[in-house]
Amino acid sequence: MRQPLIVLAIALFVVVGLLAANTARNAVGWQPVLHSPIERERMLAGSWRVLRPSTPGPHRAAILLSGCDGVHDNMDYWAQIMRAQGRAVIIVDSHAPRRLSRAQAWRAVCAGQILPGAERAGDLAVALWALRYMPGIDPSEVLVLGASHGGWSAMELMARLPNDTPPPGLTEWPAPPETLAAQIGPVILLYPYCGLISGAGAGPWPKGPRGLMILAEHDRIIDTDACRAMADSLREMGVPLKTVVLPGTDHGFDQRQRSTLSPLEFDLRARNRATMLVEDFLQDFASPRPAGI
Repeated sequence: MRQPLIVLAIALFVVVGLLAANTARNAVGWQPVLHSPIERERMLAGSWRVLRPSTPGPHRAAILLSGCDGVHDNMDYWAQIMRAQGRAVIIVDSHAPRRLSRAQAWRAVCAGQILPGAERAGDLAVALWALRYMPGIDPSEVLVLGASHGGWSAMELMARLPNDTPPPGLTEWPAPPETLAAQIGPVILLYPYCGLISGAGAGPWPKGPRGLMILAEHDRIIDTDACRAMADSLREMGVPLKTVVLPGTDHGFDQRQRSTLSPLEFDLRARNRATMLVEDFLQDFASPRPAGI
């Protein structure tokens, strides 16, 4: 009886060690699989969706990044809000091209074992550059919205743009980082991850973009206090980042579609409040450029 228990203990120790080593690998930004920007764009382009307003273009754009469980109904909701603002929307699906939407593989993303925010920041960088070649798109003052893991990824990109080192997993930047930074306007962060393996607070954002971070008071998935502390630190570095905490609210309040065992619930009142905050924030970015300019 004792020998099987020893074998089980050793196996458990090995598994925990491997998980810890993999988490550390992600934290330091080492990725064994590399893509060129063109390879990453080809990988993503078959799964991202582009939604355009009915009015004549060119339209300013919005890029949306989902949470760690993949693209769900909240991305469609925010896409319609952005279309009402006169923006074309690209919903970037980071999961399907990597087959992370199958057999619960997305849970490894939520656990921080694969596709950390720093790596996924490369998807955002590539999408920003791809906008420059899409017909009817004005690639300036691009709105970036990220929910949960998507918000973490957006913040990782903002922290990396002032540097020369591209996001982990990319061989190089798809364009000079200052060129990509100049494209970004409003940045909306919905309950992003701000924990130990996040490097999003390591440095200031590039000049120009302004942010709105909306947090949930009773978030059981991410540490709201950690995000408030990160936002305070970024503001001390000169980042124009507004933070709002929605009282009595849990993580993912804007999402109806859930896995069967998820304890989270859709909260219409919180989503409506968040929508008002987003629309107020976007008033400073609301004037579209005349067609042809």
